[in-house]
Amino acid sequence: MASEIRTRIYDVVARIPRGRVATYGQIAELAGVGGHARQVGYALHALGGDSPLPWHRVVNAAGQVSRRDDPADEVFQRALLKAEGLRFSAAGRLDLGAVRWKPRSGRPHSSGA
Repeated sequence: MASEIRTRIYDVVARIPRGRVATYGQIAELAGVGGHARQVGYALHALGGDSPLPWHRVVNAAGQVSRRDDPADEVFQRALLKAEGLRFSAAGRLDLGAVRWKPRSGRPHSSGA
């Protein structure tokens, strides 16, 4: 079951276009596990360093890069987003109203419940 959920999470993350971001909660909802944003974080943390998924396009609900054990990881994620043309405020936030991904097919996966 956990493998199936991760696969659904990865499928959603793969759809985030360049220059857009999604929140952990948004990904959880679209993957059919609404209310489980942390599961998205765990799934992304489990990715290998050579993953082609655009994991860097997932941010927290405040529009910020989430804290990591190694601050260099945060700097790297911000750099990837900046390279896509995204701009952070002085407080380190993205304007989610302007850059949040709005998928055409907003239908989340069935949670099976």
